[in-house]
Amino acid sequence: MQKLDVLLIGSGGREHALAWKLLQSPRLGTLYTAPGSAALDSLGKPLGCGVDDQAALAAACRERGIGLVVVGPEAPLAAGVADVLRAAGVPVFGPGKAGARLEASKSFAKEFMLRHGVATARAESFGDAASARAFARGLGFPVVIKADGLAAGKGVTVCEDQAAVDRALSDSLEQKVFGAAGASVLVEEFMAGEEASLLCFCDGKVLRPMASAQDHKRVGEGDTGPNTGGMGAYSPAPALDAGTLNQVWERVLAPSLSGLVSEGLDFRGCLYVGLMLTPMGPRVVEYNVRFGDPETQAVVPRMDFDLLETLLACAEGRLAAQPPLAWKPGACAAVVWASKGYPASTGPVQELRGLDEASAVPDTVVFHSGTARQGGAWSAKGGRVLAVTGWGTDLRAALDNAYLAGARIQFEGMHFRRDIGHRALARG
Repeated sequence: MQKLDVLLIGSGGREHALAWKLLQSPRLGTLYTAPGSAALDSLGKPLGCGVDDQAALAAACRERGIGLVVVGPEAPLAAGVADVLRAAGVPVFGPGKAGARLEASKSFAKEFMLRHGVATARAESFGDAASARAFARGLGFPVVIKADGLAAGKGVTVCEDQAAVDRALSDSLEQKVFGAAGASVLVEEFMAGEEASLLCFCDGKVLRPMASAQDHKRVGEGDTGPNTGGMGAYSPAPALDAGTLNQVWERVLAPSLSGLVSEGLDFRGCLYVGLMLTPMGPRVVEYNVRFGDPETQAVVPRMDFDLLETLLACAEGRLAAQPPLAWKPGACAAVVWASKGYPASTGPVQELRGLDEASAVPDTVVFHSGTARQGGAWSAKGGRVLAVTGWGTDLRAALDNAYLAGARIQFEGMHFRRDIGHRALARG
């Protein structure tokens, strides 16, 4: 078997989970990382090259004979790194700049959905507060205000009244809280229902859904407080039963793929579909163009197939020839341990204790999102620090394992949600 050297771009918990799974492939040669992290560098080899200088990155890939680049975060994709690498002859799992606009611009994504009949909410884009305010009043309350560009999952506000709309518009358009990402906003009809996530492999011609997942965006228990990048996730999501998944295929995935093909968007990567399961059926909340975080930490441990071979097949446009995706039975749950002040602030660096003890708990793995290592000691850098992941015969068992491992972890100011999976558990 010919070994394949792989470069994994990124530095967070999603990339740690992908690296953990890639290392299980008999096909893997050397796993390179860029920019990497202390946790990733313990699994792979730092490339020694940044990701912002795309020409230097392509040269480094050619020099080392890298046979596949896997792009984790959205920002390099939006900057066109996949286009530069493909032009240099390097296979890439991740869409080019044109396809990445499905996440980089919420207005572009919404217009794409409307053009191709993808089920979604009514919305319009605005660059001035007065017009946005008037449209919001017409939709009625609650209403959703979204920063148009990439805001690390934090540019979305659900507004219950006019005062909340005014604050959200001021934050984005006037106070520039989200920088260039908030130079325009999408004002969207509020969709009531249960959220779920479906990640899909795509090679530009074929779309294959992965196991379903459900994320927890709000920072507080009972789904309270501000939105975050995600405080935990579990897979599978019972809300996405077989009948609902059929509706998702017909109303969302099939027209999305048709739109990609008809518009010539060579999408080779992960198409993430954030769904709202409304009384009228599933509708798209948002597209992402990469693996979700923390959904990846809950979905990857359930993979019963060679992830490396599947990523390479997507990059080379031959996904249709791959065997069907197989999934381990039972459930998996990832619980995020965050630093004091998150999501409003990252908090100071804190000593991190108990990782060895947590890692010794059976049927668990601890993925690092925001850690550093000096000498033999780990520290929590701030923000989302860890995703403590457990699996078991059912969701309750998976959560019990995750929380059992997490109980061994300590750092000043840490917080986590104790009700991950509450919707699924309430179903009985």
